[in-house]
Amino acid sequence: MDYTKPYIAPTLTVDAVIFQISNGVLEVLLVKRANDPFKGSWALPGGYNAVGETTHHALHRIVEQKAGVDTEKDLAYIEQLYTFDTVDRDPRGHAVSVTYMGCGRDIIVRDASSHTAFMAVNNLPELAYDHANIIRYAHERLKAKLTYTNAVSAFLAPRFTLTQLQSAYEIIFDREFDKRNFRKKFLSLDLIDETDELWRDGAHRPAKLYKFKSSKLQALERSFD
Repeated sequence: MDYTKPYIAPTLTVDAVIFQISNGVLEVLLVKRANDPFKGSWALPGGYNAVGETTHHALHRIVEQKAGVDTEKDLAYIEQLYTFDTVDRDPRGHAVSVTYMGCGRDIIVRDASSHTAFMAVNNLPELAYDHANIIRYAHERLKAKLTYTNAVSAFLAPRFTLTQLQSAYEIIFDREFDKRNFRKKFLSLDLIDETDELWRDGAHRPAKLYKFKSSKLQALERSFD
């Protein structure tokens, strides 16, 4: 680097990877770009971080304006994922992206249009920038998170069956778990309580409903793996 040249700071942006499970599929929130570069392409909700604004505040503003989702009300869990700073990730110049990952259930996209959609993670269109790589990174992070925390609660109703719990794991990990081993292992973690309520689904036998002991993110004493 030539340090005799004037210092030019890189552009600071904020992007959001927002996951939910819908119809048995892990989905991510995308918006269609209205302007160049990548006009007409799908991308993660993102934008510039304004002067005097924290990345967290920028995240809330950008996602609400561009995707109609309230990160404070609609997401059960959110964390700062990673800072992506590859020099050539934006054709307009050096842009650093502070990326957040959020998870929720039955997320309502306000003012929904053809420019905002949840899409299946395993069947995405060609995306703008490096957003395909970011989503893959976030998915791996999510899977890892589920092995040592109670983050799966973000995808479930307050009351859920063990079948629904296992289904969430299988959808996110994209593989099946042995029913007996899964239940034995998860119940041994002491994260959930059995309630006195039952889930009734048509002619099927009613199933017991459970709830998480805490709605806050908790680390497990040992890995669920």
